[in-house]
Amino acid sequence: MSAGDTAIVGGATVGGATVGGATVGGATVGGFVIRLLEAYGVDIVFGMPGVHTLELYRGLEGASIRHVLVRHEQGAGFAADGYARVTGKPGVCLLISGPGVTNAATPMGQAYSDSVPMIVISSTCSSDSLGRGWGTLHEVTDQRAASAPLTAFSRTAFSAEDVSDAMSQAFAVFSAGRPRPVHIEIPIDVLARSCNLKPAAAAPAAPPAATEDEIGQAAGMLGGSESPVLVVGGGARRAGPAIAGIAEKCGAAILTTVAAKGCVPDAHPLHLGCMLSCPEARALLRDADVVLALGTELAGTDSWVERLDLGGRLIRVDIDPAKLTDVYPAALAICADAGATAARIAAALGSGRAEAAWAEAGARIARVRSQILDHPDALAARHQAVLDALRQALPEDAVVVTDMTQIAYTGHVGFPGSRPDCWLHPNGYGTLGYALPAAIGAKLGAPERPVVALVGDAGLLFTVQELATAVDEGLCLPILLWNNDGLGQIRDDMIAQGIAEIGVSPRNPDYIALARAFGCRTAAPGGPEELRPALEDALAHSGPTLIEMRDPGARP
Repeated sequence: MSAGDTAIVGGATVGGATVGGATVGGATVGGFVIRLLEAYGVDIVFGMPGVHTLELYRGLEGASIRHVLVRHEQGAGFAADGYARVTGKPGVCLLISGPGVTNAATPMGQAYSDSVPMIVISSTCSSDSLGRGWGTLHEVTDQRAASAPLTAFSRTAFSAEDVSDAMSQAFAVFSAGRPRPVHIEIPIDVLARSCNLKPAAAAPAAPPAATEDEIGQAAGMLGGSESPVLVVGGGARRAGPAIAGIAEKCGAAILTTVAAKGCVPDAHPLHLGCMLSCPEARALLRDADVVLALGTELAGTDSWVERLDLGGRLIRVDIDPAKLTDVYPAALAICADAGATAARIAAALGSGRAEAAWAEAGARIARVRSQILDHPDALAARHQAVLDALRQALPEDAVVVTDMTQIAYTGHVGFPGSRPDCWLHPNGYGTLGYALPAAIGAKLGAPERPVVALVGDAGLLFTVQELATAVDEGLCLPILLWNNDGLGQIRDDMIAQGIAEIGVSPRNPDYIALARAFGCRTAAPGGPEELRPALEDALAHSGPTLIEMRDPGARP
C-alpha cells in the first residue's frame, strides 16, 4: 500500500486521516503500549510491520526501544527466546494478527516448554468484528484461544487500562512464577484510540519461599544421606555456587539437565555434567538414597527414557506447584524458587563433611565420566573433534546456540561448560530452525559476548532467511553448519528399526553460495584442524560468517 492510499481493513480506515475514530498524530493506545514497554525496561523488540500494527510502529518513533526486523515471524519468536535466555529479561515480539501470530506459534511453544519469559504483542481484528466471521483481513475465529495452550496466559485488551493490567500480570509471572510466554492481543480500532493514560511499571512480585521447617527437613535428609545425588534444572541454573556447596557438604554427585548445563563447572570433581541421557549416569540415580531435584521437570527430553529409576527418597524444589505432584512423587515437596532455596539448604548444612569424606564420591564420578567419554562410537567421535575445535576457539563466556541436530546431542555431554546460559538448546519442544534466529537474539542481548550458532543442514533451511537479519544488523555471528546431507537422526532411527529410508535424504542447496547471496562471508574447512582458525577469523569479522563442515562419514 503506498503512502497516499486509503484502505478499509477489519472495519478501520488505514492510511487516511482517521483510524477507528481517533485523529492520527495524537497519543494513541498503540503509542501507550510502546511507552509502557519502555517503563518496564524493554530495550529491543523483534518483529515485522504490517497493516494491522501501524499504530504500534507509530509509537516506536522517538522511543528508546530498538526494533529488529526479521524476515518471518517465527524468527521473531526464536530471536526473542535467545535474547531472554542470555539476559534474563523477557524477549518481546510485535506481530500482526492472524498469520503473524500463527507463524510465531512454534516459538511460543518452545518458550513455554523451556520456561522462557516472552511477551508477544499482536493486533487482532477490530473489536466489533471479533468472532463474527465477516471475512476481515487476518481473521481467526478466536486468536486468543489459538495461542492460549502455548502461553502462561493470552488476553485481549480492549483499552489502555487492559493493556496495563495484562502487562503487570505478565511481569508477575516472570518474577514470581514459572516464566513462560504471554500473549496480549489488541484490536486495531483500540490501538488507534486516543489515550492519555500515563504508563507505569508495576512493582515486581516476590517468588514463593521455603519455610524454615522445609529447609531443615531437606538439610537433615541430605546430611544423613550416604549416596545423595543432585539433579539441577533450568530453574536453578544461576545458583551454581550454592549447588556446589550442597554437594561438597554432603558428598553428592551433581547431574544437570540441558537447560542448566554449565551452572557448575564441569571441572568440579563432584559434577558429572549434563549426562542424564547416559545409562551410567542414570545408575547413580538408581543407587542414590536421597535425590534433590532443583528446578527441573525430570523430563524425558533430558534423559531419553520414559521414566527415571529413583531408588531413594526424592526432595523436589520447584516454583511450579504442578511439578510437585506429577509422575515423581516426592518425600519432601517444596514450592519455592529453586535457586534461593538451594542457597538456604547449603547454609543449613553447616560446615558439612570434611573433604576426605567426599573424595570417594569424586572418584566414583570420575570413573563414570571416563566410562561415558572415553569410548565414543564413530559418529560421536567425529562430532567430538568438531566440538573440541569449537571449544578451543571460544572464551568461557561465549554462547553456543544449538539446533535439533546430532552434533548438539553429542555436545550436551561432550562440550565442556563452566558458566550458565552458555549452551542454548530447544530442548523441551524440540523444534528445528531454532539456532540461527535465537543466536541473533542472543548476540543482540549480549553484544559483548561471542555467540555461535551450531546448526544442521535440515534445521538451517527452516529459518535460513534470518541470514538477512544478521547481515542487516551487522552481527559478528559465526554460523557453524554441520552438513550430513539429510535428517541424520531420523535416518539412523529408520535404519536401526528396519524402516525404509523415506524422506530423510533430500537434495541440499549449495549452502556456501546461498549464504553469499545473503551477503555473508563463508568458509569451508577441510577438517577439524582447519576449523579453529576459521572460527577465530569469523569472530574477528563485523558480520555473519557461514562455516560449513561436512560430515566425512555421511553417505554421498
